[in-house]
Amino acid sequence: MSIDNQKIRPRPTRFKASRYGQRETLRSSSWSWPWSLVLVQACPTAQILWSQRHRAGLGLFWGQPKSLDELASAYDYVQPLMEFVASLPQDEKVVLVGHSYGGLPISLAMESFPQKILVAVFVSAYMPNYISPPITQAQEFLINRIKPESLLDSQLSFGLGLESLPTAVTFGPDYVSVALYQHCQPEDLELAKSLVRPHGLFLEDLAKESLLSKEKFGSVDRVYVVLEKDEVMKEDFQRWVIDDSPPKEVKFIAGADHMVMMSRPKELCLCFQEIVQQYN
Repeated sequence: MSIDNQKIRPRPTRFKASRYGQRETLRSSSWSWPWSLVLVQACPTAQILWSQRHRAGLGLFWGQPKSLDELASAYDYVQPLMEFVASLPQDEKVVLVGHSYGGLPISLAMESFPQKILVAVFVSAYMPNYISPPITQAQEFLINRIKPESLLDSQLSFGLGLESLPTAVTFGPDYVSVALYQHCQPEDLELAKSLVRPHGLFLEDLAKESLLSKEKFGSVDRVYVVLEKDEVMKEDFQRWVIDDSPPKEVKFIAGADHMVMMSRPKELCLCFQEIVQQYN
């Protein structure tokens, strides 16, 4: 049976937004879940956290309000996520979903709050292990998996010198159109272009050996979701990540590009439902 994603994709007009400080609360009648979920989307515009909490019936969207110059470390960058997970009631668990670079922030949250996480889902994302430093997979991707010309009009920043790994990336409009949002609606593409800003990589922090442990990070069940048509993290690299850090389960979404939440939302939501039903 074919699925018409255009019929089910959430439209901006379905939401009513109210702002509380740096947090926006969005109410939607069409996206309700019987469990708590946090999506960490760190590419291409900034760190964006999405949460649907069943008790209040609210969807929460918020991002890192500080500029890149104000973030001194990876832990400054993931502070909004850490604060949210820390605020959960003692008896409540959350499903963490990391997309792309967002796999690294949720890994740090897994290490800090393993008892509060039902399952961690990595959607075409970095998924480190507790043996090697988290930087390992990023090094493989940046050094061996991408060619400079494939970045098109994107810009890499080398704050520690040209002999070091990049410290930030800013995606150009051509790259956003060709590699990220190529299967999305025009209005989604234009919105993404308007939100692009420098994205810190914090690879120096992620090079530390002791960030993740078997006792904490390793105790959380992990599921990896492979996206077949991803032009950023191609399928062969996703499979390499899986071999480097074997999860408990691997799922596959056919025809999905990097921004699967835009191009294949129905399949992604069904995937989430299957995962939660299995691990709850």
